[in-house]
Amino acid sequence: MWFAGGVWTTSAHIITAVIGSGVLSLAWAVAQLGWIAGPITMLCFALVTYCTSTLLSYCYRSGDPVLGTRSYSYMDAVGSSLGKFHHKLCGCVQQFNLFGSAVGYTIASGVNMLAIRQTNCVHRSGGVSSGACSTNASPYIIAFGVAQLILSQIKNFGQLWWLSSVAAAMSFTYSFIGLGLEIAKFASTGRIKGTITGVSIGPTVTPVQKVWRVFQALGNIAFAYSYNMILIEIQDTVKSPPSELETMKVANRFSVAVTTLFYMLCGCFGYAAFGDSSPGNLLTSTGLKPYWLLDIANVAVVLHLLGAYQVYSQPLFAFVEEKAAKWFPDSRFVNKETKIRLPGSSNFNMFRLVWRTVFVVVSTVISVLVPFFNDVVGLLGAIGFWPLTVYFPVEMYIAERKLARWSRTWVLLKLLSFGCFVVTLVAAAGSVAGIIDDLKASKGS
Repeated sequence: MWFAGGVWTTSAHIITAVIGSGVLSLAWAVAQLGWIAGPITMLCFALVTYCTSTLLSYCYRSGDPVLGTRSYSYMDAVGSSLGKFHHKLCGCVQQFNLFGSAVGYTIASGVNMLAIRQTNCVHRSGGVSSGACSTNASPYIIAFGVAQLILSQIKNFGQLWWLSSVAAAMSFTYSFIGLGLEIAKFASTGRIKGTITGVSIGPTVTPVQKVWRVFQALGNIAFAYSYNMILIEIQDTVKSPPSELETMKVANRFSVAVTTLFYMLCGCFGYAAFGDSSPGNLLTSTGLKPYWLLDIANVAVVLHLLGAYQVYSQPLFAFVEEKAAKWFPDSRFVNKETKIRLPGSSNFNMFRLVWRTVFVVVSTVISVLVPFFNDVVGLLGAIGFWPLTVYFPVEMYIAERKLARWSRTWVLLKLLSFGCFVVTLVAAAGSVAGIIDDLKASKGS
């Protein structure tokens, strides 16, 4: 139960999928909420994620959680439990979320590449930051887009297994380096910064901005916990006996506990070290030392996001290409495969070249126009949280278990879904307000 195809392997898959770039904004999120609301909010998101992931694990097999028909993807599970309309609705939400993730990863890569230059500039100037060290992230965002133009032409994700493995290793590398640098920063000051209510209202933060930032912080935390949409695929790797359901229940409990502990450490040590000045992206702070270790962490972020971009984009590529082949079966432009000899690819397809190039160019252009990592992460977390993490699992569980309307469990699940819907709305509003403020600031500078 605990080894290949069991709890240990399944937990490793979940933890690898969850821990990523979302961890970089947790110190900022805790700073907006304060020492009481910050940790409590993370615990609430952890509890919701655990509950809904457990509900979803009951829906892996339709009809019966142990002997029913398997589903091989999140969309398939939604279709089996809720019908064609919800299947299509889920597909739309997922595809939008995948595209948004590509934009977010492009922004993050550009910002972290810029951070390497800024860190080295500050180091050369004797540890003093100056206007000469500040520069535009756009060239780095474009450079990342050029790299993705090449990687995106590889036909399918099966040929990118090596990139996925490197990306997973890099995510743990920068996450643990970031935590270590936070602890070192905290130890060097010798005191706990921050307040019970979070960032103080004053000359730089108005009461209205304080409210929007609190809302945005909810989106940042939600982004860090989003993994339900790949849970069915992970459950499909579980071997039985014992049943996949029993293994997943244990794996979910263990994974959410480990992830929450790690997130608590990252968010709280970051806030304790930086206080109100906690950065929106931890590794872009020049206040962390040693510089060489900070550079290694930023390089690891970029390498991770090179792979993460493809992990999230390849399913969208495949979806559009399958639809195009179905709609235009006689089109040579869509279907003709020409064999070529290139590393990692054996066929050339004109539609694949054009479509994937357009996708990368559009995501890169949006990233250049809105290069605000923290705001975009909050918006992505808000958009994906309620529908994918809460609404579909709740509705699927109600349908599979045939819960009677107005029964106690039905009412509690509906209240949970409604409450999380409200959280999504306010988090999205806060993130949009943050983007608008940053756009105004960038135009004024």
